[in-house]
Amino acid sequence: MTTCPAVLFVCMGNICRSPLAEAALKQAAQAAGLEVVVDSAGTGNWHAGSPPDRRACAVALRHGIDMGRYRARVVRPADFTRFTHIIALDHANLAHLRAMRPEGARAELSLLLDHVPGRHGEAVADPYYGDASGFETTWRDVSMGAQALVRMLQARP
Repeated sequence: MTTCPAVLFVCMGNICRSPLAEAALKQAAQAAGLEVVVDSAGTGNWHAGSPPDRRACAVALRHGIDMGRYRARVVRPADFTRFTHIIALDHANLAHLRAMRPEGARAELSLLLDHVPGRHGEAVADPYYGDASGFETTWRDVSMGAQALVRMLQARP
């Protein structure tokens, strides 16, 4: 019996990069006909329950995705057994995930851009403190990552 892959994207506050990555993977998986569970979370709790940053919502909407129902949440130990892949958007969050990973957890940990040829080890830049153009750059990176993840997940038995 095969089960559907489940991917959790993680950044700091879950209002910029990780919800954009969630949206990009949902869109890419739907276009490819791939069944996958997708969610996002943050390592910090200061935005828990809040919608994504308005600039993230605007860039997603320009690409045909409404993130109005998304709400920030904090990554939990149970996520390490619920998800098959927990994907950090930067090195600090990956380190945080490795430190909190429970014994016997099934989730594979990685950086999003590790899945993009030629981008291994790179972080997705945090656009929060910049202007709207940074969100376009983030969208391009998470979209490339989403397409690469779809190819990887389709190739697995």
